[in-house]
Amino acid sequence: MCFSQGTPSEQLHLHSSECRHSCDIRSGERRYNCDVCNKAFRHPSSLIKHKRAHSGECPYTCDVCKKAFSQKYSLITHQRIHSGERPYTCDVCNKAFSHQSSLIKHQRIHSGELPYICDVCNKAFRQRFILKTHQRIHSGDRPYTCDVCNKTFSVKGGLIKHRRIHSGERPYTCNVCNKAFNEKGCLMKHLRIHSGERPYTCNVCNKAFSVKGSLNKHQRIHSGERH
Repeated sequence: MCFSQGTPSEQLHLHSSECRHSCDIRSGERRYNCDVCNKAFRHPSSLIKHKRAHSGECPYTCDVCKKAFSQKYSLITHQRIHSGERPYTCDVCNKAFSHQSSLIKHQRIHSGELPYICDVCNKAFRQRFILKTHQRIHSGDRPYTCDVCNKTFSVKGGLIKHRRIHSGERPYTCNVCNKAFNEKGCLMKHLRIHSGERPYTCNVCNKAFSVKGSLNKHQRIHSGERH
């Protein structure tokens, strides 16, 4: 007799027509097979969860915003957005997170761990998505396309910035003079006009500049470079 977990309709569906068993030849262990893709699971409850990927069923609903989820743990994690709960705390700096995975990623800042390595140039990264983005340098893949001019980008952020050329959007505003910019980096440079900050210093004469480009031009005086 099979034992399964899930909604009553899912249990009935599994028991009546889709509780197909197979046997792992090496271990002799009984497996439960998906009738759509034939993927095998050790437990019928795992098969029930998996089948929602095919059916699109989302039986767990947030009672605040009505967003629905296929897995109960996904709902529990989502509800922390509304409650503000952050149960995972860094033991180094006490920063708190709503997801355990976010804490794990954060802790690599302290440990210096870089577990994701490019198989072309051996450059290492803290997060998998950063590695995937980096690998597009080698592959030339540019999956993000502007729907106005068809220009392509390897990073979604690049496409978002580019679209502001067409839309005229300037979401970054100076809190001193209200001048607006289409990129955060441009705003940061502009703010130095008000603050007087000059973070770029010549290593020959110690003259300081607010913009890196100005430092590069200045250093040509010392190097004799003229282009």
